This record gives sequence, C-alpha cells and structure tokens, in this order.
Amino acid sequence: MRASRLVSLLLLLQTRGQMTAAALARELEVSVRSIHRDVDALSQAGVPIYAERGPRGGIRLVDGYRTRLTGMTPDEAEALFLSGLPGPAAALGLGTVVTAARLKVLAALPPELRTRATRLVERFHLDAAGWFQAGEETPFLATIADSVWETNAVEIAYGSGDRLVTRTVEPLGLVLKAGVWYTVAATEGQLRTYRVSRIRSARTLDRRFVRPDPFDLAAYWAESSAAYEREAPRIEVTIRVRPERLGWLADAVGARAAREAVRLDVPDPDGWLHLRLRLEWPDEAAHQLLRLGSGVEVLEPIEIRERVAATARRIVERYAGAAPDGVPAAVLGAASPG
Repeated sequence: MRASRLVSLLLLLQTRGQMTAAALARELEVSVRSIHRDVDALSQAGVPIYAERGPRGGIRLVDGYRTRLTGMTPDEAEALFLSGLPGPAAALGLGTVVTAARLKVLAALPPELRTRATRLVERFHLDAAGWFQAGEETPFLATIADSVWETNAVEIAYGSGDRLVTRTVEPLGLVLKAGVWYTVAATEGQLRTYRVSRIRSARTLDRRFVRPDPFDLAAYWAESSAAYEREAPRIEVTIRVRPERLGWLADAVGARAAREAVRLDVPDPDGWLHLRLRLEWPDEAAHQLLRLGSGVEVLEPIEIRERVAATARRIVERYAGAAPDGVPAAVLGAASPG
C-alpha cells in the first residue's frame, strides 16, 4: 500500500511541479506526517526530492527528473485522454484505476504533449447517454465484468416482471451502446447478447471457461448490430402531417425514419404534407405517431390507423369522466392549462 502511495506521490510531483505537504496529503488521503515520511523514504532511495521551507515553499523534484514516453504524437496523446469515459469506468469499478493510469501517462509525457492533453480534457467531455435518459440500474454489472476478466461462468436470472429465465452463461465481453450496457456471452453453444439492466440475479460459478479463439468483440458487435438493423421488423405507414409539425417528426419516429421519409405529391385541402414512412417495430408505430398529437393523421395501413383511433378514444374516455377519488379539485385546477 505504501509503495503504491510513494509512486503516486512521485507522479504528482512530476505532473504538477512543486506542491505543499498539505496539498499532497489531501490528494493522497493521508496525514501530513505521512507525507514527510514518504519524502524521506524517496530521498533515501535516491530520488532527487527536496523540501523548501517558507511561505512559498513546498516539496519538489530536481528540475528535469521525469520519465518520458517516446514515439507518441500530439494527436495520440489527445486521443488517449479523450477516450476515457469516467462514468462507464466508475460503473465497472475501474474509476480509480483509470484515474491512476491517466496520472501515470500524464506524468511521463513531455511538457508540450502534457499541455495539449490537459487542455483537451478541460475543453471536451464525452457523455455516452442520450437526453432525458436516466441511467439504468445495473446492480450486477461488476459481477459480469469480473467474470469477463476471470473467465468464470455465471448463472443469471434474466428478463422482466414474472417472465424470468435462468441461464448459465460465459461472458466474453461488455459493450456500452448509447448509455446502455450489454454483455456478449456464450450459452448452449451459441453467442447471445444480454442487456445488463435486465439481469435480475447473477451468481458466479466455480467453473472457468475457455474463450473462443479467435473472438473479436468489436467485430462481433459491429456484425451483430448490422444484422439486427437489417432484420428488425418494419412497416410502411402513409401519413398526412401539418407542415409546422414536420420538425417534430424525428423525435417521434426516429432520425433515420424521418430522414428517409418519402414526400408524396398529393394535393391536400388543408395544405398538409403527405409522407410515406418506414418504421421499425410495427407494434410501436401507433404510439410513435401519437407523439405528434392532432398534427398527424395516419392514412395507411388501416390497422395502424385503427390502433391510433382506439388509443385516442381511450384517452377521451379517461378524461371525460369525473376525477378519480382522492384527487382534490384544487390539484386538477392547478394542473389545468386554463
């Protein structure tokens, strides 16, 4: 433990220059007395470290005492620091490891590269999740990550509600896609992808497995994602939409469907636009289009039009009746748009 702290102390001084004993103590979460003992230990080991007393004093290394990384270009240094996502790393239990690794690399970089790398971190931040998406609960992410590292089989309960299945899986890798964690695992002689948030229990088994050789996680994910997009069920829907609602279309049906929409040359008495959309997941099409409210009308197919109409009738029935028991009239009045 102390050896690791001595290395961290040395790297902090290499990275930041002179620091007070109090600042080092706060950074390393130890007492000031421990810092002075560590400085003595480093000095006795031959490290050119010394302390200057006085108001502007502190602990520092002799100028020029630092290691250098060779062969790293400015672009490579920037990419290295931009690639670290603190949120996902923390979710995997690697937050402190990533921080320590970046500190070691930063300490070893020549000054000109160190300046560019730190400037990049100050000015750019990667946020993997989408808007209005609360982070999914993944209580068993660490268990799956450990199994990936240690090649241990895991028994999981997977699903939602009362539709749970028990599987023994061999996790081969973890993927973070749009803020959602997935694990690629071998089970019953097949490769399958599981959404980690749907794992309801996970028990590490006392059984190691052998990873398939070769297995390229990135290549597998790219291929399976492309296959998923190719094979996802789709339906063609013809709608008429008010021109001012056209900007809302991407939010309702997705950017891809909106981008690939075909505008039909059909005269409309109200000046609405007629579009043909190709939507994924037919069962969700009616709910997607309802997001446009009264500014859209489904023309075809008839089954989607009927689903939209049925949902609209249920909404009218829900609000046409009296307020539910227990809801004060004052609350309803406050919620009313007036």
